Amino acid sequence: MPQPSTLDEALQSLSDIQRHAVSWTKGSLLVLAGPGSGKTRVLTTRIARLLHESPDDPFRVLALTFTNRAADEMRERIERMVPEAEDRLFIGTFHAFSADVLRQHGQHLGLRTDFRIYSTNDDRAEIARRAIASEKGRAAGLGEHDANFLPLVDLAKAKLIPSHGVAGKFQNAEYGEKFEAFYAAYDAELAAANALDFNSLVYNAHQVFACFPALAGRYRSVYQYWCVDEFQDTNSAQYDLLKAMVGDSFREIFAVADDDQIIYEWNGADYLRLDQFRADFDADLVQIPTNFRCPPEVVACANSLIACNLLRSAQKKPLSAARDSAGSSVIEVLRFPTDEDEAQGIAQHIADHRQDVLEQTAVLARTRRLLNPIAGRLTALGIQSQVVIRHDEFQSAAFNWLHNSLRLAAHKTDERVFAAFSGAFNEMFGSALSTLEIAARSQADRVDLFTEWDRVVREEVDMADARALAEAARKLHRGNLDHARFATAVTSVFERWLADDSLGNEGHEAFSVLQEDIAAWHALSGEVARAIGMPTDLERFLQELDLRSKEPPVRPNTVRLMTIHGAKGNEFDHIYLVGLAEDVLPSFYSKKKGDKSPQFEEERRNCFVAVTRCQKTLTLSHAERYSGWTKAPSRFLQEMGLSQS
Repeated sequence: MPQPSTLDEALQSLSDIQRHAVSWTKGSLLVLAGPGSGKTRVLTTRIARLLHESPDDPFRVLALTFTNRAADEMRERIERMVPEAEDRLFIGTFHAFSADVLRQHGQHLGLRTDFRIYSTNDDRAEIARRAIASEKGRAAGLGEHDANFLPLVDLAKAKLIPSHGVAGKFQNAEYGEKFEAFYAAYDAELAAANALDFNSLVYNAHQVFACFPALAGRYRSVYQYWCVDEFQDTNSAQYDLLKAMVGDSFREIFAVADDDQIIYEWNGADYLRLDQFRADFDADLVQIPTNFRCPPEVVACANSLIACNLLRSAQKKPLSAARDSAGSSVIEVLRFPTDEDEAQGIAQHIADHRQDVLEQTAVLARTRRLLNPIAGRLTALGIQSQVVIRHDEFQSAAFNWLHNSLRLAAHKTDERVFAAFSGAFNEMFGSALSTLEIAARSQADRVDLFTEWDRVVREEVDMADARALAEAARKLHRGNLDHARFATAVTSVFERWLADDSLGNEGHEAFSVLQEDIAAWHALSGEVARAIGMPTDLERFLQELDLRSKEPPVRPNTVRLMTIHGAKGNEFDHIYLVGLAEDVLPSFYSKKKGDKSPQFEEERRNCFVAVTRCQKTLTLSHAERYSGWTKAPSRFLQEMGLSQS
């Protein structure tokens, strides 16, 4: 469905029930919107209407969602409809909003505004190592194996449970005391580094509003209308953050949700939260069950499948198809002897039937393990494909050096950042500069790490490009070059490398990785500029960068291969869902929990989400054997009313 370019066009494109939701003005509302029902159009049009109808009012609108991609898309739609109102809108993820709150008010918790966001496993593992080696860690007898407590720390913060007293929640007192000691030491090391991990962002933002309710009142005064997308995915920390902000009487929350698309139960999402929202905020209910995306044959299968779930809203209406039937060729079920045959067969099917629509073709699976072999088979057939996964860091030495140059300019004494910066430089140019020796000399000479590194480079490295990059970094560190111009100067060198045929073969893996990182950098820079405006200070730029994935944009004429979790929020003309076998989808783990367990019902919702991504055709496949083990066809095929052979 084409996107409207003006508010009038958007309003004209709405159905009656969509228009009713968009026109909602007073009190909280829960919109139960099924897949393909135009929920993003409803949400963005409502925000645009609120802003357009109040040109002289000072209030702002707060819009929260779960991915930066969704936030960017919503922002673009709203600014297209009401470009004059862009300064009256905050739209971003819960984590981005929490980071913004802490930049403004984190000092009440002892947090400086230039805090770092630790988004990678390596960063967090280093904090865990420091916690274990700290005085607190040694006093508690912590050892290296106690780093395994990290996932439990995440769970505690997702439930807003502080370290103090957490031991009492464990039946095993000794285990609980050890965990409490690790948790407290971990938080102490984060504080010492003036850093936060992802879960600490929401946790600390909640602390701000819970401990300083006057600040919550200020936010209610400024942000007079709140909108929450994908509300069904909120965990208890995110929900309690909202509750801490609302006070006793605020009720202008517009939440869009679909309990049939909860696939983050492992992170605390719960269909009962929708009922809790209605009770806590006295919210009315509007349902938008019309599916404008899928052929009616797929809608019928999806309804039949999800009706088998018991853990869903009792009043939930089934999907209704807005489109006419496309005939018997819409859904196809393929069966193969082995998972290797399945990978080859799916690739061949795409080669035979989707050559002209590769950009609108996606292969989905429960796990990435099933996608990589298909990508290899597609490559062998001369078809370009991309496994779309989140990257917390850039993949090439070149962009790791660029990123860590910026980090080092902001945090000149951080030895770990310096080690990554120096190591990436060595990898780029084959140099052997000793990070440890440079660090030792910087202490002896009482100069910062970069200054000592720069001196060594001048003495020992004579390659022109190495000197050029060092010169750009020197200007950045001295304040003679801002971070945006530094990045432009550095990326121009990297782009020249790609253009110079004498420096490498296009088929070489390093060439491909650098090419992807250049594309990722340009895309990210544009996203950050649109999200927070430019120019901006270095710390704010780095914080926003750390909140975003570093994967490259998908190239033209490329088949996308995605996990079902990664595909949520997307739609494609042609969907292939592979691995529809028992112990694969549904997973072995969910089956062990029982057919009526929350874990098993989440598997069914995974399948529901996957099949409702398609706009034209749906191809489902399964194999008789996976990794040498015989597997029966997934019961979900039967529940959808489809043949298993």
